[in-house]
Amino acid sequence: MEAPPVTTATAPAQGAAAAASPAGFTHAQIRTIIFGLMAGMFLAALDMTIVSTSIRTIADDLQGLSAQAWVTTAYLITSTITTPLYGKLSDIYGRRPMFLIAISIFVVGSVACTFSTSMYELAAFRALQGLGAGGLMSMAFAILADIVPPRERAKYQGYFLAVFGTSSVIGPLVGGFFAGAESILGVTGWRWVFLINVPIGIIALIVVAKVLHLPHIRHDHRIDWWGAAALIIGLVPLLLVAEQGREWGWGSLGVISLIALGVVGLVAFVLVEIRMKDEALIPMRLFRSRVFSMGLGANVLIGIGMFGAISVIPLYLQLVKGASPTESGLLMIPMMIGIMGGSIVSGQLTSKTGRYKIFPVIGTALLTAAFLLLLTVTIDTNIWLLFGNFFLLGLGLGLNMQTLMIAVQNAAPAKDMGVSTSSATFFRQLGGTLGVAVFISLLFNAWPTNIVSSVATAGSNPSFQQAIGAAVADPNSGSHGVATALAAAGQGDLSGMESIGSSLTNNSSFLSTLDPAIARPFQEAFVTSAQIVYLCAAILAALAFVVVLLMKEMPLRTMSAIQERMTEDASIAAETLTVAEPMEADQAAPTKSLAGSNGHTDGAVPAGVSNGTVLNGTPVNGSANGHHGRHAGSAATEAPVPVRRGRHAAPDDEDDVATAGSAGRHGA
Repeated sequence: MEAPPVTTATAPAQGAAAAASPAGFTHAQIRTIIFGLMAGMFLAALDMTIVSTSIRTIADDLQGLSAQAWVTTAYLITSTITTPLYGKLSDIYGRRPMFLIAISIFVVGSVACTFSTSMYELAAFRALQGLGAGGLMSMAFAILADIVPPRERAKYQGYFLAVFGTSSVIGPLVGGFFAGAESILGVTGWRWVFLINVPIGIIALIVVAKVLHLPHIRHDHRIDWWGAAALIIGLVPLLLVAEQGREWGWGSLGVISLIALGVVGLVAFVLVEIRMKDEALIPMRLFRSRVFSMGLGANVLIGIGMFGAISVIPLYLQLVKGASPTESGLLMIPMMIGIMGGSIVSGQLTSKTGRYKIFPVIGTALLTAAFLLLLTVTIDTNIWLLFGNFFLLGLGLGLNMQTLMIAVQNAAPAKDMGVSTSSATFFRQLGGTLGVAVFISLLFNAWPTNIVSSVATAGSNPSFQQAIGAAVADPNSGSHGVATALAAAGQGDLSGMESIGSSLTNNSSFLSTLDPAIARPFQEAFVTSAQIVYLCAAILAALAFVVVLLMKEMPLRTMSAIQERMTEDASIAAETLTVAEPMEADQAAPTKSLAGSNGHTDGAVPAGVSNGTVLNGTPVNGSANGHHGRHAGSAATEAPVPVRRGRHAAPDDEDDVATAGSAGRHGA
């Protein structure tokens, strides 16, 4: 009898699995889910800009200007610390409940902030808000990773960055409107800054609860409480120093003690995570992947440069160009357009080509160029040139933000998707916090020194001397106090200059009341001081360029995280069934029996024919009943199962293993 033809079953197996996959969401379903995710992210993104615009008005009304920094610090600490916690807990208990919890906590915190009667009370309620905010962004990206493969994910993440761009424009406008209103519907205007979160949060809760139903396979895990405690001990002191170090004094005993405590806490955290292995808050095995490690490193560098330098640009617009906080937000629109444009373009091209490394390489190069161009900015720089710089800066950020997130997610196993996503968010946020603290400190430490130099240079300018004389002679002039101090400094009395320096670091708004000729040396000193920040940011962007240039590009997977986890679990279950089968079946005959009829009454499998093949239209499998064979065939062709040395063994170099086994995991 002629031997039957043998054909590979890869395509049919993949098609059947894809059709039957519970994670196979349609484009319309994905868009509905993304709407709920965007509503949750909009809460956090809007809150960042709307509060910063109105915080001065809030502090004045609650008579707590000196405690203003604690409102920001409290929110920052809790949102940063809880970010990795949400990632790990969502891997254990599921994304949906953790995302709903995050939104609920944020809404409750917003309501509490609305009824604050003091700045310290507001700081406490902002800390409660931060407990929810820590999960809003990381959970949204993790849920997207669950339902969309990496190659398609870049296309959808552009929607998320559009949320950031929109909130950056709307936030200052809404914040300025609420802060300037005496009352709205009988409620003090600034309280609506927090109250506006409530209807948005309720909409997000309803949408997420209704449409977000993801299959979740529960695995028993211990919660890494020791790791969480060590992380808190390590981060809280360092974040306190980052926010308050300039005021307390970087060389003070308290700051040095907090830094030492933070270092001890972080060392303890790493040791605990190594001991906890897979149960760790951030499993250390993930760092075996060069892509994962270098992706997080690039996130930190870009976070430091991005948030640090961007925090200086609005100050330049307000102090040098005379813009109000609301106007400075609007003047940053070109940067938001660049961010959205870079994100959308990189997302579409990544989806079409499957290549992504080129975008962070170009993005970091653009960031370096943008920061170097900012070194040429002066008091008189044309606003359209500034817009060009801002757009270039935004374009560089847009090419980096989502692409690095996808690279980190793509390098991690599907079961660690929550951890990998929250780690990327966590490291970028941590870098941003350090960047703002360090760069603002550099700026305000250099400013007083540069003022002395600028004033000395301006002293020989006749128009400056004339403006000083006129202001000294007119007690009602808005420049009288500063002019008197400058005149005294010319006679050797520097006490007035020290007072001016102190005022600048606490409240620089008095510059807007000065005669333009008197204010110019202060503005020139600010521009000179800001150049130090831009230079540091350019160096960090150049380092990030080197990191992403050396980063390995792994083929993007073509299955969502849910599909990968379900396929891998099916494969493991099939392995268990195989081990449990009676050994006698393998020893009874030199050939194995096939389930069903394929024209061979003896059911013998021809020599050389292996699992995953089709014999006369019937799958050939390595088990007596064919059940496991179908699982194994499917897993062989599409399951994201890494090369193993035993069931729980981890590869020494996960990037190399993933690349070698990419035939079934990745697209062409």
